[in-house]
Amino acid sequence: MTIIDTHLHLVDLGRLRYPWLDEVPLLNRTFTLQEYLREAAPAGITAMLHMEVDVAEADMEAETALVTSIGTPVIGAIAACRPENADFEAFFERVGANPAVKGFRRVLHTGAHEQIGTARFIRNIGLLARSGHPFDFCVSPRHIPLVRALAKACPDVQFVLDHCGMPDIKGREYQPWDGHVRELAQLPNVACKISGVIAYADPQNWSVDDLRPYVEHCIECFGWDRVVWGSDWPVCTKTAGLSRWVAATHELTAGASSSEKARLLSENARRIYRLPREGGTAA
Repeated sequence: MTIIDTHLHLVDLGRLRYPWLDEVPLLNRTFTLQEYLREAAPAGITAMLHMEVDVAEADMEAETALVTSIGTPVIGAIAACRPENADFEAFFERVGANPAVKGFRRVLHTGAHEQIGTARFIRNIGLLARSGHPFDFCVSPRHIPLVRALAKACPDVQFVLDHCGMPDIKGREYQPWDGHVRELAQLPNVACKISGVIAYADPQNWSVDDLRPYVEHCIECFGWDRVVWGSDWPVCTKTAGLSRWVAATHELTAGASSSEKARLLSENARRIYRLPREGGTAA
């Protein structure tokens, strides 16, 4: 079955700056497309979207230009942005004009969550409705209510919750994450990305059953039409390799129909990120 990876990170330390990697020695090296494809191709991943890697703000446009020049099988990019900035509109129009840019993201769990409720942030995110670009957001469980308010304030913008809302699977914390996810899912303009949740499990001792209640809860809340799949490679390698995460995904969805699996693994991504189908037509 075709898999579109909606959350691939490539790291090029020779060209771009990634301040946060100084605190993560395991990931503080260059990760290339060739290295990724050695596992991705045998696992059935046929296309992928590059997800911004929280580079230094001054390098955001350089990262987008670099990854959108790769071409097949990288069929698009979700670009970094700073909606809290006064010049966001000009930035959005400039970067969004690149047809390979399929969405935007702002990492919010590292302190920027304080900006979510400001008038400027809300107004700037609302601009995405002009072009139909989705907005991915990466938040910790306690910040989900903040992005729910944002999504409610911008009903014409498509939002995507990354990594199931980053639940603490290792600590087996389920509440209040579960309630926050359920409330967020009540908004029809929000989808959920089942991406790399193994990174939040115990690196030394995890099983598919540890992941199951979190993944199944997200699918139950959002339904099969509002979930997409992502690897979060190479962040997922903190716990397991890419092939193991793909295998775990298949185990987690073993009881689903072929149609449900197809929607999770490729069809919803084509619709939400407006990706071409085989043959070149837009979804």
